[in-house]
Amino acid sequence: MIESQIYIMIVVLVLLIIGLITFFKNKNKLQKLSPLANIALVFVLVGILFRENIVISYVLMGIGVILAIVDIFLKRGKNEKKSVKKKKRR
Repeated sequence: MIESQIYIMIVVLVLLIIGLITFFKNKNKLQKLSPLANIALVFVLVGILFRENIVISYVLMGIGVILAIVDIFLKRGKNEKKSVKKKKRR
């Protein structure tokens, strides 16, 4: 293996360990991903798989990140609307 592949494997393993720790720590608080977040995740994973063609890889990962950010803002907007409605009811 080349040195860069070893670094990639180490990063993937560290992310996997962090994900597992987070999963088991918040097991009772799990939330399902929204459809937009699922699509973003697929774009990022496909971007990782197309690592031979760097341009396509970065474009796909960029699209995934942008979709994830849009999903975060949409969720934040819904939560703020709910909190405003609760304040008006009081």
